[in-house]
Amino acid sequence: MKLSQGPLSRILVWVALCVAALLTTFPLLYAIAASLMTQTDFNAGAVLPSWPLEFSNYADAFKNFPLLRYLANSLIMASAVTVAVLITSSMAAFSFTFIRYRGRGILFAIVLATLMIPWEATIIVNFQTIRNLGWLNTFQGLSVPSFAMAFGIFLLRQAFSTLPDELHEAMQVDGATRLRFFVSTVLPLNRPMLATLAVYTFITTWNTYLWPLLVTSEERVRTVQIGLRSLQGEATTAWPLVMATTVMVMAATLVVLVVGQRQLKAGLVAGAVKG
Repeated sequence: MKLSQGPLSRILVWVALCVAALLTTFPLLYAIAASLMTQTDFNAGAVLPSWPLEFSNYADAFKNFPLLRYLANSLIMASAVTVAVLITSSMAAFSFTFIRYRGRGILFAIVLATLMIPWEATIIVNFQTIRNLGWLNTFQGLSVPSFAMAFGIFLLRQAFSTLPDELHEAMQVDGATRLRFFVSTVLPLNRPMLATLAVYTFITTWNTYLWPLLVTSEERVRTVQIGLRSLQGEATTAWPLVMATTVMVMAATLVVLVVGQRQLKAGLVAGAVKG
């Protein structure tokens, strides 16, 4: 059924969109409000902070909590994984798209089959490997197991396959090597999809909790997600302080989204059109 285009229908649509936006953003808005509350206001169940606002919660987060160290550790891990995933996924996708060899289809099917294996099923094997390599409490132990991503290979392979074979053949006639074709043509033409994969990988890695908890026990390499958990006490918890720290942690991912928003939109639109 088609809705009429009258003023009433437009009002109903806008009301529905505003309600949906409010429900979606309420956790974030409440976290910001709670970070500006006193402990008394929070215990009383207040929704909005009382005046004056407690900006000291943000200062206490840095004073009583090694936030900068944890943020730096998470940034190192997420950046290393993002760069590695872009390299490995783009090279593998290029191989599956433009290099013809026996068993290419079977190998790609095996890569896709790994998407059906739960990550929890491989965590014990990965942990034993990291322990045997002596990589516990190291940045390579945090990041190396995530350097390859089957989803990234699939996503970029689908994007690369939209390029015409004639383009590859023309560059081969001109004497261009596969590496030159890959760097100068394939990657620039698929920049939006690469940006989409980069944003997705960075945010996913930044929010990882279980793996850093397993492979780290020292404060010098622990990530911010593990640090946030350490703020919660056994009996009582200074929740305004926790919320202030959480808001600053979320700010990092918001910066990534804002910076990569244009490329992310272009990648999503391109993927929808190609699909």
